[in-house]
Amino acid sequence: MDTEPVEEHGPGPRILRVSPTCVIRMDELEWRFSTSGGPGGQHVNTSNTRAEVRFDIASSPSLGPRQRARLLERLGPEVRVVASDERSQLRNRELAQERLRSRLADALRVEKPRRPTKPTKGAKERRLEAKRHRSETKRRRQGGTDRDD
Repeated sequence: MDTEPVEEHGPGPRILRVSPTCVIRMDELEWRFSTSGGPGGQHVNTSNTRAEVRFDIASSPSLGPRQRARLLERLGPEVRVVASDERSQLRNRELAQERLRSRLADALRVEKPRRPTKPTKGAKERRLEAKRHRSETKRRRQGGTDRDD
């Protein structure tokens, strides 16, 4: 059921498809790039490869009222995702976008309420029969010796 993140190109605005019912326009995402930490020599010190994306849930026009309420409850007013795994800014940007999509999709997912069920009559009988059988097996193992001291 997971859908691929869609960054549509063309005459209209580019979008990020979070779920079948939730689509976010790319111009609502705020990007920031900085240098990645860790080893890597001169390339790391001069390239802004770390990608950070922020999405303002509270003021997004792309979200419906129920979607906004669910996201605010689960994630707060703003979502921030960082990616600095790769050496390429473009690849880190794609990773950050995918992580944002995944986080939003998980927060929007509605858990089905559990419907309590009763065991059937046959299941109860099988359980009790198994208990009787086990009890009989253990009783036979005890076979103690009758010694008078």
